[in-house]
Amino acid sequence: MTEVAVAGGLPAGPAESEWAAAVAAVRDLPADARVLLICHVNPDGDALGSMLGFGLGLRRLGVRDLQATFPGPPEVPEPFRWMPGVELLVPQDDTYPDPDLVICFDAASESRLGDLVGRLDTAGTSLVLDHHASNTGFGRINLVDPHAAATSVVALELLDRLGATLDAEVATGLYVALTTDTGSFRFEATTPAVHRMAARLLATGIRPGDISRRVFDTRPFGAVRLFGEVLGRATLEPAAAAGHGLVWTYATREDLVRHDQPAYVLEALIDSVRCTEEADVSCVIKQAGEAEWAVSLRSKGAVDVSAVAVALGGGGHRFAAGFTGRGALDELVGRIRAELATATLVAP
Repeated sequence: MTEVAVAGGLPAGPAESEWAAAVAAVRDLPADARVLLICHVNPDGDALGSMLGFGLGLRRLGVRDLQATFPGPPEVPEPFRWMPGVELLVPQDDTYPDPDLVICFDAASESRLGDLVGRLDTAGTSLVLDHHASNTGFGRINLVDPHAAATSVVALELLDRLGATLDAEVATGLYVALTTDTGSFRFEATTPAVHRMAARLLATGIRPGDISRRVFDTRPFGAVRLFGEVLGRATLEPAAAAGHGLVWTYATREDLVRHDQPAYVLEALIDSVRCTEEADVSCVIKQAGEAEWAVSLRSKGAVDVSAVAVALGGGGHRFAAGFTGRGALDELVGRIRAELATATLVAP
């Protein structure tokens, strides 16, 4: 297991030796090698898009025995079911028990792999592609670039080094990943390099308007009603986060049942909460079990929410992070408030 390089207190991008090791891990596979791709639990656009786009790229390189998966129920969120490469997906229980190579996408720690974490031990080798500054370096080979806007940036770099063909199907997944993690190029991670990558992907012939409608602008009416109810219980705490402000809300399993909606529709709710003018930090708490909650945190820049998430068992970036919390809702919110009070404040 390699360590993620650190320079000046900030994680650096992959060293050339790590890129070389990753290329060799793929190129040296025997013809009958079994490759397993894994992304994190409750996969978002970057996790699925990076994994499926990369998986199709491996197919172009001649990798035949290839599976893609994620922990938990094998239900792909509706906005991503149309993507090229979904045919690579198999339920976690049907995956290779001892693959020759495991490649993990967009997971900052082993805990994000759920019941699939054991594949790291049974695999011939393991490769991690990620862009979270909080990544623990849990793979034998780690390509972690916290300066990358999305994991798809790392995935495309590796495909280029492998000499894989970049066609429209491969580009579609990588573009979905890039647009979701940059908020359609609205977030701080959007750089000239991001736009250059987007231009390169668009040059393959993909249709950005169609992708945007499918991913961002299509939602069942039941989800609209659900969002209205959950937003109606949002709470603003201007004094929280050392005076930078916190806005938070929550959704229960009963809410989902009442509106006949799957849990994944709540992933987009944070974007409606984070626009609150009076709060730097936004938080959406989604019930996942009897006393288990999936917590999403966002910051406009004054507070490093990854410090909060890491302290509470999760990870992420300065602007976006999350963790799984347990216990009563009011106790969980209290822990979040306490961590926000001492979270790393970012100089303006």
